[in-house]
Amino acid sequence: MHPHIEDYALIGDLQTAALVGRDGSIDWLCLPRFDSGACFAALLGSKENGHWGLAPHSPDARARRSYRGDSLILDTVWETPTGSVRVTDFMPQRDRAPDVVRIVEGLSGSVEMRGVLRLRFDYGRVVPWVRAAEGCRVAIAGPDSVWLRTPAQGRTYGKDFSTRSDFTVAEGERTAFVLTWHPSHEPRPVQIDPFQALQDALEDWHTWSARCRYNGPYREAVIRSLIILKALTYAPTGGIVAAPTTSLPEELGGVRNWDYRYCWLRDASLTLNCLLSAGYLEEAGAWRDWLLRAVAGAPDDLQIMYGLAGERRLPEAELPWLAGYLDSAPVRIGNAAVEQRQLDVYGEVIDSFHIARTAGLPAEPHAWSIQRALMDYLESTWRDPDEGLWEIRGSRRHFVHSKVMAWVAADRAVRTIEAYPKLSGDLDRWRAMRDEVHREVCAQGYDADRGTFTQFYGSTELDAATLLIPRVGFLPADDPRVVGTIDTVRRELSHDGLLRRYSTEDSSVDGLPGSEGAFLACSFWLVDALQLSGRRDEARELFERLLALRNDVGLLSEEYDPAAHRQLGNFPQAFSHIGLVGTAFGLLDGAGAD
Repeated sequence: MHPHIEDYALIGDLQTAALVGRDGSIDWLCLPRFDSGACFAALLGSKENGHWGLAPHSPDARARRSYRGDSLILDTVWETPTGSVRVTDFMPQRDRAPDVVRIVEGLSGSVEMRGVLRLRFDYGRVVPWVRAAEGCRVAIAGPDSVWLRTPAQGRTYGKDFSTRSDFTVAEGERTAFVLTWHPSHEPRPVQIDPFQALQDALEDWHTWSARCRYNGPYREAVIRSLIILKALTYAPTGGIVAAPTTSLPEELGGVRNWDYRYCWLRDASLTLNCLLSAGYLEEAGAWRDWLLRAVAGAPDDLQIMYGLAGERRLPEAELPWLAGYLDSAPVRIGNAAVEQRQLDVYGEVIDSFHIARTAGLPAEPHAWSIQRALMDYLESTWRDPDEGLWEIRGSRRHFVHSKVMAWVAADRAVRTIEAYPKLSGDLDRWRAMRDEVHREVCAQGYDADRGTFTQFYGSTELDAATLLIPRVGFLPADDPRVVGTIDTVRRELSHDGLLRRYSTEDSSVDGLPGSEGAFLACSFWLVDALQLSGRRDEARELFERLLALRNDVGLLSEEYDPAAHRQLGNFPQAFSHIGLVGTAFGLLDGAGAD
């Protein structure tokens, strides 16, 4: 039976990441980058599409797992009838080549272990040629080469196009497996000491985690979410991927399966706020700098997402040889939404730079000129329809959230000039734009009969993104229109107390069949809105319910199915963990206000 999405834990080296199942199998790993082809793709197919299993041979083995302290180092303790072992999985921050390290340590008695390494390059499609060389097993196919090194006593042999390792570990014994990728045309990579790498990784993570300045009742959840956010950062550029996976379904058996291994501008201001609130100025600065590089260019050419280094071309394709997670096809790589028009991203970008400036991040000389160019373009286009925050694949609409974010862009530009009058810009014109957008949204995006803001002009549909209206300052949280929106959205988009993004019953809106689960980031936005409007007990109750949805090691996916009690969508999801951190800080501030 295929593991549930929440059965996985994450390890990574700040350039790529792997998913490790409760059964000891690594079922997803892209090398050498988050967006590279997967060499283990069992997550989206079967074990024949590549995996690396390492567990006791006994069918009666039982496992429990946890991260070691505030780190991304995963310990799985196995209890068997003959003894117990601990398997420690991690990826050290790389010098040059990426490594996956698995250390097996005997805790009691004697345990027979089995390892099965089945490498399949190009997303489970290409079977490599495997040979023994220099005390290792080497797998090569085209540009990819992987070396497996282990001193494990016992037998390491090839069988059924896989590498098997049968060995026994007694109490006090340790043995390590190191898997290293490198380009096949280059010489053998430098070997690491796995045990020293473990100590170094522990020290690095604990030093980093200690910098967190959240001191409140949810510290464990906040630090775990920040570690996940750090793990989803591509260290060479500072870009943060939405998730390390592709095509995990929003509905089991459905077609809403997308590639999230890229960097979205929609996450920009929320990410920056999250990092700055927690005291991670270096990471916030790296994200701001990635943003500056990515958006540089013609304002009319601004994209909604980019590659890890700011790449613009992310062509979408389907992989027919993968059946999809629980037969949820198609499996897609790339993302055609990159071509969409989403006017809200202009507000996200300009708000991000405003947040960075207010927080005291050193200003880049060209940052303001880029923002002026974006504002000049937005002034002439904000009245146009677009595909909106949720990347609908239906007709363009006048989405309320997009208009609100156009207001945010104008508002932050005005506030920047007011605070720094030496900066150039047409203050009067931007104030006029801000006022015009506000009037139009309140007139055309608000349903007075129902007392709620709607998804788009003239619509009766709702959108959870309208919960952000008080958070961005468009209207105060106690405004009757905001209070009405909170109550209506909560009632009509509720999925067993959690929130959907919008109704999927009318497929003409997003152009897709089927439905989806409750969207976790939107549920955190509901907590924020309740807290801002003074309903703190309700906010805290919902927040603690959301925390309970995390898996056993504290991870959240994009969505949740309350009926089946399962996580859905790509995993772990930066947007969900950003929401958790932001909401925890909001509740802390609210408690302080009391």
